[in-house]
Amino acid sequence: MTDQTQTGAMPRPRRAWPRIRPARGLGFTLLALLALCAVAGPDLVGQDPAKQSLLDARQPPSAANLLGTDHLGRDMAARLLSGAQLSLSLAVLSVLTAGLPGTLLGIAAAWYGGWTDRLLTSFADAVLALPGLLLVLMLAAISPGSWWALYAGISLTLWVEYFRYTRQRARIVMAEPAVEASRLLGLTPALIIRRHLLPEIGPGLLTIAAFGAATAVTAVAALGFVSVGVRPPTAEWGVMMTELLPYWREAPFLILQPVACLVITVLALHLSVGGMRRP
Repeated sequence: MTDQTQTGAMPRPRRAWPRIRPARGLGFTLLALLALCAVAGPDLVGQDPAKQSLLDARQPPSAANLLGTDHLGRDMAARLLSGAQLSLSLAVLSVLTAGLPGTLLGIAAAWYGGWTDRLLTSFADAVLALPGLLLVLMLAAISPGSWWALYAGISLTLWVEYFRYTRQRARIVMAEPAVEASRLLGLTPALIIRRHLLPEIGPGLLTIAAFGAATAVTAVAALGFVSVGVRPPTAEWGVMMTELLPYWREAPFLILQPVACLVITVLALHLSVGGMRRP
């Protein structure tokens, strides 16, 4: 009798990579489609988002206008794609410029400690004490209708989350024996951060980035809806909601389109950072 028959069936080898849940796969798929649409922009439908034709106002979907036209006869599909470019580009730019300094400052606070940690933490608490929406409104009031005011306000609000998370996790990792041994062996700080710290904080940073992007997209739309963000005739989802709101009875399918775009974008970002399931 062989060893395999004596010990029973051989155990199945464990997968090296976790299995992605269907919800997370759906989130990645939606994000990929949104990114492709944003990159292509209005060229995808071959229409000018600013071209008006009052004779074609509030037309239903057709071969010429795939999603119909708005109250000024502008192509809805082209305007939605143009709005996707603006919203997603602002979200990505805000996340990158908030995540990089927030992460670096969090690592510096945990690495050096002492007065560096106290100074950076006090500054982060001071920024956190100011409501993020109020900060965005203040900058928007300085430069009404400017996209840079939205970008700056959102970035100044989001970096604190990266700092607080990175500082907390980095302090735990820095106290581990493996890191202490690496320091005694004379490894450079860059190598210690790459080998020990980044694998620990990376997944959490991606989660914060996804939620931060969703917050940025929602903030841009909300400020546009209350006429504080970008102004007409800029094609932006919140601005489109404001413009189409008076016509919700005559053409409800028009105002539902920017709402659906906003919901799908936020949903995709949330699903993409869902939990991972191992077999």
